[in-house]
Amino acid sequence: MPIRNFNEKTLTAEVLARLHATSDPRLKQVMTSFVKHLHAFVREVRPTPEEWFRGIEFLTETGKWCDDKRQEYILLSDTIGVSMLVDFINYGDTKNATESTVLGPFFVEGAPELPMGETIAKPGTPGEPCTMRGSLKDTKGKPVANAVIDVWQGAGDGFYDVQKQEGMNLRARFRTGADGKFWFRCVRPVSYPVPNDGPVGKMLVATGRHPMRPGHLHFKFTAPGCATLVTHLFVKGDKYLDSDAVFGVKNSLVVNFRKAKSGEYQANYDFVLLPEKRTRPARKRR
Repeated sequence: MPIRNFNEKTLTAEVLARLHATSDPRLKQVMTSFVKHLHAFVREVRPTPEEWFRGIEFLTETGKWCDDKRQEYILLSDTIGVSMLVDFINYGDTKNATESTVLGPFFVEGAPELPMGETIAKPGTPGEPCTMRGSLKDTKGKPVANAVIDVWQGAGDGFYDVQKQEGMNLRARFRTGADGKFWFRCVRPVSYPVPNDGPVGKMLVATGRHPMRPGHLHFKFTAPGCATLVTHLFVKGDKYLDSDAVFGVKNSLVVNFRKAKSGEYQANYDFVLLPEKRTRPARKRR
């Protein structure tokens, strides 16, 4: 006899049973797990109707803060550690290659491609001048040529260009030559708060957390035959290295941005890219 009167113990099983016709196996797996864990969370927390509605309002408000300049849901994912958990699951075992970290909410497609050695900072950009040098190699030690390097950062006042709506600044693309080396000018990275004027910021305050990230440069490497790498380089000695609001710091990515006699800061780092993952062709059914 079909169940008509569900209760706390039988409802979950009925919801799961109604997923049986899902044709996409991965979607079915994801939805089944989602329902199981969400129902378990509700049974554990036992929210009142008022608390449940406040949760709905928080998610609704988070969506309202998303636009082409700001992604509040990525910020939420970052600040509760989900983005880094996804990163660990997919890229955690780097062996002898450079470690990855979160993309962050401020990546923008279509940054201008500049000649090697150019500055990514417009005139008048706040911050102390800095030169970044490095190289790209594969896991066999061979230089990676024709790699596209996306770089982006916040200014010395702690803001990204998209926050100021000033057009593209402190972001660019470079392309490696045969030696795999690169260098460009930027500003010395400084610690800064993640956007905290929205619902995610309120969540951080309510849970007694600060919104600060240690100073860093963002990198994204795309090269033929290599796996795409998204990572940061963090400033050695930054006071927020041990309490990054988005949990993105890894020891291997902390770099000494030293001050030269010229007064300009300098940093060096040699990146190692993993080989591109190749999927096996599907076997033909006999």
